[in-house]
Amino acid sequence: MRWLCLGDIVSSPGRSAVRDFLEENRDSYDFVMANGENAAGGAGLTVDTARKLLDYGVDVITGGNHIWQKNDFVKFLENNPDRLPILRPANYPGDPPGRGYKVFRVGGAEILVISLEGRTYMEDIDCPFRKADSIIQSSSHDLVLVDFHAEATSEKMVMGNHLAGKVTAVVGTHTHVQTADEKLLKGRTAYITDLGMTGPRDSVIGVRSGLAEKRFLTARPVRFKVEKEGPRIVNGLNITVDEDERQVVELERVNLTLPQRTY
Repeated sequence: MRWLCLGDIVSSPGRSAVRDFLEENRDSYDFVMANGENAAGGAGLTVDTARKLLDYGVDVITGGNHIWQKNDFVKFLENNPDRLPILRPANYPGDPPGRGYKVFRVGGAEILVISLEGRTYMEDIDCPFRKADSIIQSSSHDLVLVDFHAEATSEKMVMGNHLAGKVTAVVGTHTHVQTADEKLLKGRTAYITDLGMTGPRDSVIGVRSGLAEKRFLTARPVRFKVEKEGPRIVNGLNITVDEDERQVVELERVNLTLPQRTY
C-alpha cells in the first residue's frame, strides 16, 4: 500500500500543482493526504477549493490554525461535518465545528487519520499528545496517519517519539519548509518534521518575496500577496506500507519542481 502525504497547499499555484502531479501519478497511490488550510487565497479553505482538491484525487484534507479563516467554510463545517473528508485539528477546546479524525477503508485496511495542532508559538489549545492518545485508544483501526501542524521542530519531534511504535506515520506541517529528516522511529513509525509546501517555488513560504523583505526591513505591517509567477513545487512524503505486516517498508521525500502555469 502506497501513501502520499502532501505539504501545505498554497493558493492557486499549489492547487494547480496538486492537479498536475496527481493527473500523472494518482494511479501510483492507494491513499493521498494533503494539508489544505492555505489552499484558498493563501489562508483558509473554501468548500469549492476543497471539492477541487478532492476531485483531483486527494482522499483527505487536513487542517491547522488557518482552517477557521473563512466564515462561510466554518459554517459549512458546523452544518455538514461529515459531508466532505476534511479534518480540522482535533485538539481545539470545547465542541468546535467539523471533525478532527476519520477512519478510511482502503482495500482491506482501516486507516485512522488524525489532524492535530501544536501549542508552542501557537494557540493555547488542548494538549495534542493526550488528544492523540485518546483518539487512538478509542478508535477502531489497522493503520494510523497523524498530521501534526506545529511551529516548533522540537514539539514535532516529541510528538514523533511520543507516538513511535503506536502509529504508522507522523508527518509535520505548517512551516512550508521541507525538512530532510525522514526516518523510521522504533523501526515502525514513519516520521518527518515538516512535509514542506506545495505552491510557488520562488517565494517566501508562498508570499511574494519583495513583500516579505519589506516587512523585515521596515518592521511595519505589510499586506502579503501570494506569489503566482514562476515554477511550482510539490513537497511531501511517499510512505510504502506492507499490507500483511501493517509495517512501513519504505520512505521517500517528494521534492519536485513543475513549470509555471497561467492561472
